[in-house]
Amino acid sequence: MVWSPAHGPYKLPRMADTIFSKILRGDIPCHKVYEDDLILAFLDIGPLSYGHTLIIPKEEVATLDQLSDETAAAIGRVLPRLCRAIRAVTGVEQFNVLQNNGPMAHQAVFHVHFHIIPKPSADQGLGIEWRSKKLDPEEGAKLAAALSKEIGG
Repeated sequence: MVWSPAHGPYKLPRMADTIFSKILRGDIPCHKVYEDDLILAFLDIGPLSYGHTLIIPKEEVATLDQLSDETAAAIGRVLPRLCRAIRAVTGVEQFNVLQNNGPMAHQAVFHVHFHIIPKPSADQGLGIEWRSKKLDPEEGAKLAAALSKEIGG
């Protein structure tokens, strides 16, 4: 059971029930771009722009923090290569890499996935409204120290 301030307690769907699990099993076809032992990349069937590609781990976990170090490293190796390939093939120099975790963060499929979304123009690709705030220096120092301690740095 997971808790969200906006949604209260909710249960993530079984991984076997996600569309990505069905793609990994071969139950649903995809336009494969890349595959190795740990990663699968394929074209998004509802693209925001030409070349919109998804990268999913074969490790079936819902959110990024649940990935093994091995799978995370594999994504880290493949993601830049795919970005370069998409730029070369589409001719679009600018792009977004998007990854959401949980319903309040707009995650719709509860299997870790990354979007590479080419941005050919202001009205194509991903649109983002960024409402930033000012970081209080004292609070920032406390937060940085707590995070550093948690990660073991």
